[in-house]
Parts: sequence; C-alpha cells; structure tokens
Amino acid sequence: MNDLVHKYILGKAAVKIAQSIESAVRDGKIESGQKLPTVRALAKQLGVAPATVAAAYRSLQARGVVVSQGRRGTTISHRPTPSARRPGALACEGRNLRDGNPDLQLLPRMGPALRRIDSSHHLYGQQPHDPALVKLVTSDLKKCGVAVGDVCVTSGAMDAIERVLVERLRPGDRVIVEDPGFGNTFELILSRGLVLVPVPVDQEGFLPDEFAKACSKGAEALVMTPRAQNPTGAALSEQRARELRAILRKRRGLLIIEDDHKHSIADAPLFCLHEGRSPRWVHIRSFSKSLNPDLRLAVMTGDEETMARVQDRIVLGERWVSHILQRMAYVLLSDKGVCGRLKAAARTYTQRREGLLHALHCEGVEVESRSGFNVWIPVAEETATVQSLESAGWSVSAGERFRLNSPPAIRVCTATLTPDDACEFAAVLARVLSAGPTTGTV
Repeated sequence: MNDLVHKYILGKAAVKIAQSIESAVRDGKIESGQKLPTVRALAKQLGVAPATVAAAYRSLQARGVVVSQGRRGTTISHRPTPSARRPGALACEGRNLRDGNPDLQLLPRMGPALRRIDSSHHLYGQQPHDPALVKLVTSDLKKCGVAVGDVCVTSGAMDAIERVLVERLRPGDRVIVEDPGFGNTFELILSRGLVLVPVPVDQEGFLPDEFAKACSKGAEALVMTPRAQNPTGAALSEQRARELRAILRKRRGLLIIEDDHKHSIADAPLFCLHEGRSPRWVHIRSFSKSLNPDLRLAVMTGDEETMARVQDRIVLGERWVSHILQRMAYVLLSDKGVCGRLKAAARTYTQRREGLLHALHCEGVEVESRSGFNVWIPVAEETATVQSLESAGWSVSAGERFRLNSPPAIRVCTATLTPDDACEFAAVLARVLSAGPTTGTV
C-alpha cells in the first residue's frame, strides 16, 4: 500500500489527489477492484487533513472511478474510465460486426414521415407529452402485459434510467445488474456514485439462486433487459420471470428498472419482473434500434412516486422532450406500412442471428442467443481473438466492456450479416479458436 501511495497518489489538494488517482487508473497502474488506503492512512502519508482526502474520494466516487463500501473501504470500480471509450475512440476496420447499429436498410424511411408531422409550434406552459403518442404507446404497453401507471417521455432509454437513479437512489446504494450486461449502463450507474452488484445470466435471464443472494445483501435497485439483452441475446422466459418475481416479493422495496429497448424488432415475447403491486418500478420503451438511432426518444411508465419525481425534475430542467420528435415517433408508429416493415425487420434479424448460430454449429462452436441481433461467444483470450479476427478482415467487440465477473468472450453483432458472410466468419473464427484453448458453451 505504501508503494501505491508513493508512486501514484500525489498532491496536497483534494483535486490534485483525485487527479493523480484517476490518471493512474487510466494508465493501468492501479487496477479495477484494488483497495485504496483509508482516508486517515492516506491523509497521514500525504501530510494533509483527512477532510482533504475524503473530498478527493467523494469526487472520484461521483465520477464512477471508485466505489465506497463503508467499513470495507474504498476500491477502484470495475469501469473506472468511461472517457477512454468515448465515441470515435475506436477505428472501425474490416467487416463491421462490432458497433451494434441496426441495418440501415431495415429502418423506416424518415422523409415521408417528416412531411406528415404536425408542424405547429409548441409553447411554454403547454402539455409536455404528445397525447397521441402517449395514448398509442400506453395501449400497446398494456397489450404486452405492462402494468401501466403514469407516463412520461424522455430523451432515450439511458436518459430515463439516469433520471430514475438520480431521483430514487443515493450515492453508495447497491444496484443489481446483468453480467454480462450493457457496458454503458454500468458506467452510468457508477457515474452516480452507486455500487454495481453483478448477477450472472443465462439465456433466460438472471440465475435465480444468484439473484436471490444479491437481493438478500442489501441491494436497493436492479436494472435489467427483459429481451434482446445486450450482449448475450438473452430473453426472460415465462418460468424464469415467475421465479424471479417470487424472489422480488420478499424484497418489496427494491427498485425495478426494465429497459425494453428492442420491443418493435424483438423476436421474443415480453415477460416483466414488475407487478401491479410492486411499490417501486419503471418500464422503459425506447425507439432508437427500431426507428432511427438519431430519434432520441423513450416512453417510461412506473409507480406513482417515481414518475412524479422524474416528471417534476423534467419540468424544472429540460421542461419537455421536443414535440417535433414526439410527433415524428407517433407518425411512424401509427403507420401500418411502417409497422409491417418493423415486423419484416424482426424476421430478418432473427434469420441473420440464427444463420450465424447455425454456421458456428457447423464449425463445432456451440453458442446460444434467443433474441435480438447480438451473439456472445466465450473465448480464452479476448484481445488475441479480436486481433486475429481483425487481421482476417472482421471487426468484433471484446467482451471486457460488457462483463464484470463473467469469463472472457467476444460480442458479434449480426444486424447486417448475410448468410454467406456468416459462413465465412464462422470458418475464420473456428480457425482462430482452434489455434488456442477451446471455448465453453453459453
């Protein structure tokens, strides 16, 4: 610990101490999970007041660099440097199976919808949410089994999740997440000073025994994807949802956050964890993957108190999400032609995902993916596998940013993968894997 302090943790002011720690983390000199000195111990060694070190640690916690676990001390978080993965940080070379974008050819055309939207002005003091959009989405949510409460519109799913976290949780609270799961969600949670509680998933969702253990250890919230889970393609089954709901009934105060981000193009039925009597819950439906990644819009419903807090904050800050966007979403979602196109897109994405699974099976690589357009493939070495595939002209995602405690893997996005390409990629991947240790089955 002394070497750690002498080498990397420097400064006399809180901001300098925080900067030195963050720089060391970014450079890989201090690793994820490493425990930092206590406030008093570090203050003594640096010759500063304990309040100075405490302020530095609070700053780092707010930025998601460290997590504070009370008497267990302060440790470096699993995802300490989101800035290192800002958009544009990675070059895209070779055939792109990495970035997670939908197929442009399967998205509805924007031009006709833009010409049809209501172009009237929306003024201060008017209703924040487009009533036609809310009515349309609310009706469909009810058909899908969502226990609809109050409804509000946010600037996408991540905006909705962040608003709920801010309004309902406090720094230091523990949040259950899927492992593997969506890396951006991990980083968002950590940026609010919250603690990640990773729970393993299989193709049907959270593993019940592990989920029950996490719930019993004082978690305050959970964030999950009920279908088309990123990166594994998992989808809650009816039986698994029933098992998890039984566990949640014993933890009535746990905040349930459901992110149904591919609802229009998901090829699996929706099974929710929230129930009508759940005291704290939200269900989020976004439109980026199905309509247009640039349509930054989501509709959220939930319990009365949570929705009231979120909407009150929106009124104070953003006031409302652009009615131009809301009207655009309504025009698209109410168009029979667009709805037919979305169903066709869902079928195409299914065929492409299953095409890769079949091609991998023919090459002796056994993996599963139940929904969406991502496939999670365990490997012995992520970096070596990604680099070998890159050399062969295929760009995929290393699993590191999607996992916390789960073993190494790569994520392959099949959104644009044709049958011929699937066979070629599977053959290349099989050769890469055969050159090293074999992988397991998902």
